[in-house]
Amino acid sequence: MSFKIFASAAAMLITFSAFLPYIRDVLANRVQAHVFSWVIWGITTLVVFFAQLTDNGGAGAWAIGLSATVTLFIALLAFLKRGDLAITTMDWLFFIAALSSLPLWFFSESALMAVVVLTAVDLLGFGPTLRKAWFQPHKESLGFFALFLLRNVLVVAALEHYSWITLLFPLTVALACIALMLIVVLRRRQLSRTTSVGL
Repeated sequence: MSFKIFASAAAMLITFSAFLPYIRDVLANRVQAHVFSWVIWGITTLVVFFAQLTDNGGAGAWAIGLSATVTLFIALLAFLKRGDLAITTMDWLFFIAALSSLPLWFFSESALMAVVVLTAVDLLGFGPTLRKAWFQPHKESLGFFALFLLRNVLVVAALEHYSWITLLFPLTVALACIALMLIVVLRRRQLSRTTSVGL
């Protein structure tokens, strides 16, 4: 087995392992997933997967394809379980931005333009989580984001062709995970020092 295939298989295993607890919680009605959010994330990830394939991403794209499939499966589960169906103006803007990547790709004949738009949409989706990490660092899971950081590092290692089309999405998500983890760690330390001084 080549290193690229091994890295891809490891990335897919991590992807599935990271999502499995969430799927269990949705099935057990412990979590009410936001249907529209999961549809948006599924579409963005799926289009990035196809863009990577067209640019010969090879085995490195497989984990992104699996992630898209699992994400859309969670959207379906959320719908069937009557999850959170509330749709805000921001949700619609994300949805329109995600869908705009397809005609942009078609008319510009550039997969890179689609990947740039989709990566931006994904990054904007990190905004509320980063805000929550700042104000409530103990309510974010370092382990979950560490898994996704590792997954994206393995995706990059498994890519069979390196270009902005294949690299932009996994690199950006990896950097976002690092930023989020740093905020959580630093804020936890800061808050624990403040609590100690207060005592």
